[in-house]
Amino acid sequence: RVVLVGGGPGAVDLMTLRGRRALAEADVVVTDRLGPTSVLDELPRDVEVVDVGKTPGHHPVPQHEINRILVERAQRGQVVVRLKGGDPFVYGRGGEEVVACREAGVTVEVVPGISSALAVPAAAGIPLTHRGTVAAVHVVNGHDGLDDAARTALRDRSATVVVLMGVSVLGDLTADAIAHGADPDLPAAVVERGTTDRQRVTRAPLGEVAARAREVGVRAPAVVVLGDVAAPGLLDGAAGTACEAAEHREPVRTAAEAG
Repeated sequence: RVVLVGGGPGAVDLMTLRGRRALAEADVVVTDRLGPTSVLDELPRDVEVVDVGKTPGHHPVPQHEINRILVERAQRGQVVVRLKGGDPFVYGRGGEEVVACREAGVTVEVVPGISSALAVPAAAGIPLTHRGTVAAVHVVNGHDGLDDAARTALRDRSATVVVLMGVSVLGDLTADAIAHGADPDLPAAVVERGTTDRQRVTRAPLGEVAARAREVGVRAPAVVVLGDVAAPGLLDGAAGTACEAAEHREPVRTAAEAG
């Protein structure tokens, strides 16, 4: 059988108990590069680990080959855990892997994970919805560009737009949004390596955030948050203090970035 496990955004203690139990039963683990990969060090030595991780612009193991590995190992009678960052069904191609298993007659189970789209902004003290500010969220894959719903949300400030896999195309995304009527002064934030001890937050207005990200050397993995909830100082009092503490985990911050 195959178990697709969502490992969460990166911090080991944000992986679910069900996911940990699945790993404890695994004969083979097929893993990505993101998520709580340090849990692999806890596996017994007889558990095989197959690394199929992708990096930006480099996909050494194509998806059809990953599907084949899952099916072939399960057909040997092994328990196969497919460990993914975030949630398997949020830009994780988990649906394709489920289809491949079912077409081959292989039993497949999905263990949900905490998506970085939700967890990383929270870890940085950014509420995706906030009463009196915005009540909706729209998540996009940066490589696909902004869709009409995202453009409308940014223009009308009617929803927070969260961009996954958007670092390399941030300039194109922000230019597109502004060209379709978004305010260049709309708050924006980029959260690198969210939930880990290397988390860093870079804030700037929509029209400047791509240049600021280049200036400070933003690198993937990162989550981009566009909308009024990304404004510095949105949360005051104790909540604001928590927000500042989250941002102060950054290894490098300038006074201008601190807002």
